[in-house]
Amino acid sequence: MKEPSAWLSAIPLVTLIALLSVTISVFGSDSLAGPSQIALLCATAVCVCLGMGICKVKWSTIEHNIEVKVHETTISIYILLVIGMLSASWMISGIVPTLICYGIQVIHPAVFLASACVISAVVSVMTGSSWTTIATIGIALLGIGRALGFGDGWTAGAIISGAYFGDKISPLSDTTVLASSVSGTPLFKHIRYMMLTTTPTMLITLSIFCLAGLWMEGASDSDTTQYIGALERTFTITPWLLTVPVATAYLIYRKVPPLIVLFSSSMMAVVMMLIFQRDILMQISGSLFQSVIITLSQSTSIKTGIPILDDLVSTNGMTGMLNTIWLILSAMVFGGAMTACGMLKSFLHAVFRRMVRTRAGLVTATVLNGIAMNVMTGDQYISIILSANMFKEEYNRQGYEPRLLSRSCEDSATVVSVLIPWNTCGMTQSTVLGVATIAYLPYCFFCYLSPLMSIFQAVMGWKIKKSEIKAS
Repeated sequence: MKEPSAWLSAIPLVTLIALLSVTISVFGSDSLAGPSQIALLCATAVCVCLGMGICKVKWSTIEHNIEVKVHETTISIYILLVIGMLSASWMISGIVPTLICYGIQVIHPAVFLASACVISAVVSVMTGSSWTTIATIGIALLGIGRALGFGDGWTAGAIISGAYFGDKISPLSDTTVLASSVSGTPLFKHIRYMMLTTTPTMLITLSIFCLAGLWMEGASDSDTTQYIGALERTFTITPWLLTVPVATAYLIYRKVPPLIVLFSSSMMAVVMMLIFQRDILMQISGSLFQSVIITLSQSTSIKTGIPILDDLVSTNGMTGMLNTIWLILSAMVFGGAMTACGMLKSFLHAVFRRMVRTRAGLVTATVLNGIAMNVMTGDQYISIILSANMFKEEYNRQGYEPRLLSRSCEDSATVVSVLIPWNTCGMTQSTVLGVATIAYLPYCFFCYLSPLMSIFQAVMGWKIKKSEIKAS
């Protein structure tokens, strides 16, 4: 195999960016329903042609790397399908409408955005999963935000900011464990060191949401009363429905695997559906059994009499996740081909090799590399692993502690993933919340302030020490 030059490695990336720009401009929000997948596969074809024709990479090598990347997403795909079941069952069973009705009465509009961020953060710390947090409490908070008159972008930004704060610092989070392990940093040492950048970033984020909540005009009392009345007329609203979220929280506390938790929660919601929402099920289909299957797997539309609520309570089940799964598979094919041909490493090494000579330059290069990896591979786990592996030797050579590397990886690769439309996280959260990535991106303050805070502290040199033993 011949190592590709940086210029050669850039060709598939430029092709991908150009094709995505065209498809997004032509198809708009529909670009994720096919055009973006075709763009990824076309860019993959360019990569394969260059790799096999110029770099003499064997097709078996490319195929093996693609298989490995796709295999890594298998559990995520199953989780996505179950999340589709969960979101539909929680809605039609009345769990989410109940949370919305109670939330509207409890949370004051002036502090709603900050409250949504804090609630999501607490749940995410306890669960260790931003995906689970957003698929459960996140959907309810989005409904409360709509009822209170907040735009979906602002509400989704608050939910995602809180969820990824928790995902980043929770010892139960797979990304937290991954970043500490690949960099050779003890887990809790990694978390404590991350708090130096994460805490001020979260305080700034909450300050912005507090000011925004005071500045914006929420819905009037008559509007919120109207929303509550419409939900109560459509669904049976009862505290008994809240036993499902409580039971789900208990399963999470017991550290039951996420796939089991989500599926069990869906089945509990089905039981509640059959007990409390039989009238709605009969509207979906004349048979209760058929209505349950349609709810979990297909689209449903419930009429409340208020268009904004009609959009909220409509569900897509597992079918709504298929475009996301298709996009994930296409992104993994592209990332596998680029990795097999050595183009990712070659391109990024050429771009960042001159930046790593200073402390600030080294951290900046790590942060930018994590962002670039998320853009090019479409996966935060790959981004963390490749970033840590690429820079570990340089951190060691300059004598910096491994915890600086692990923090720099998490400050970029973990939190920025949700801002990229074709990344697994960006696709998942936009699908689950029903809010386009480009719509919530400007309001995910925590996610793009984290990399900036990491770079800022590297420039200032605060709490950055060199190891006693420096590599020769």
